[in-house]
Amino acid sequence: MSKLSDLSAAGTAVWLDFVDRKFLAAGGLQKLVDEDGLTGVTSNPSIFEKAMGHGDAYDASLAKYDAAHAGAATIDRYEAQAIEDIKAAADTLRPVYDRLDARDGYVSLEVRPTIADDTDATIAEAQKLWAAVDKPNLMIKIPGTLAGGPAISATIAAGINVNVTLLFAQDAYQRIAEAYVTGLEERVRQGQPIDRLASVASFFVSRIDSAIDKKIDERVAAGDKDADALKTLRGKVAIANAKQAYAWFQDFTASERWQALAAKGARPQRLLWASTGTKDPAYPETLYVDTLIGHDTVNTMPPKTMDAFREKGTVAETLTQDVAGARHVLAEAERLGLDLTGVTDTLVEEGVASFAKAFEDLLGAIAKKQPVTA
Repeated sequence: MSKLSDLSAAGTAVWLDFVDRKFLAAGGLQKLVDEDGLTGVTSNPSIFEKAMGHGDAYDASLAKYDAAHAGAATIDRYEAQAIEDIKAAADTLRPVYDRLDARDGYVSLEVRPTIADDTDATIAEAQKLWAAVDKPNLMIKIPGTLAGGPAISATIAAGINVNVTLLFAQDAYQRIAEAYVTGLEERVRQGQPIDRLASVASFFVSRIDSAIDKKIDERVAAGDKDADALKTLRGKVAIANAKQAYAWFQDFTASERWQALAAKGARPQRLLWASTGTKDPAYPETLYVDTLIGHDTVNTMPPKTMDAFREKGTVAETLTQDVAGARHVLAEAERLGLDLTGVTDTLVEEGVASFAKAFEDLLGAIAKKQPVTA
C-alpha cells in the first residue's frame, strides 16, 4: 500500500477531486481504491465542464440519450450524463461504503451553482438528484451560502447526505456545522434514524493563500514599512485558518448538544480540505496535505497532488500541532491589515460565479452537440 493509505490510517480520508468517463471505464477509480485506499470522490461544475465540454468521450452516450428523448432540454441532457458517471463511481465505492458501515465511500454531485442563493430551489434540486441517482453513498453538494444553510438543514432532515462546498471563513463554517446539527435534531424529532447519515464541510485552502500572498507581494514591492513581517506570512494564512476551523470542530463535537446526537448514532460532519493543489510553484506540491492531517477529516485531491503525495508526502498528525502558532499567524494577518474576512467573502462570491460560468459553458458545449431536427 502507498503513502496515501498511510494518510487514511492517520485519520485523513483520501478522496479524489476528479471524475471522467474514460477514467472510470478504464478502471482508474478502482485502481485508486485497491492500491491507495481511496474512499471518496468529489465533482463540481468545472470538472464536468472539462470532461463533457471537450473531446468526444460523451458523444455516443449523448446520441443514445437523444435518440430516446427527442427534443430534450440541454439541462436534462447534461444531468443524464452526470448521473451516469456518478452512479458508476458510487458503484465502484459501494464496497468501501459497506465495509466502513456508511462512514465513508461517498461520491458527490453538486446542485446547479446558478441557484446558490435560492433556498427552496436548492432543496428541490437536492431531492431530485438524490432520487435520480438512488445510491445510499451519494452526497449532494450544496454551496455554503447564506441561502444554503437552511437548505442543508432541510436536506439532512430529509435523510439526504450533504457535502457543503465553498467554505472559506470560520463563521461560515460554524454556521454550516450548526445547520447540519439542526437538520439532525429535526430528524430525531420526526422519529427518524440518524445513524447512517453523513456530511462533510468542504473548507477551501489554497485559494486563500493565493489571494493573501498577492496582497503581501504587492505591499512588499511597494516598499511597505511592514515588509519583513508580511513576508513571514506567505503561505501560512490558509493553513492557520484551517487549523482554527479544526480546533473549533473538536470543541463542538465535545459539546453537550453534539454528544446528545452522538448518543443516538450521529456521525460528525467531517472537515474536508478542498482546493489542496498548490498554486505557487515556490511551495511544495504536498503543502496542503502534509500540514492538514488529523482524525475525522478528508482531503480531496486533484490527480497531480495525489501523485505528488504518493511520491514525497509526509504523514504525521499535523492539524493539532502548534495551534498557538496558527492563532498568532491569524492575529498578525489582522494586525497587518490583510483583511482575511474581506478575502474570504470575495472568494465565496468568486467561487459561486466561477462554478456558474463553468456550468453555463458546459451547457453551451452540450447544446452544440444537440442533434439537428428537421
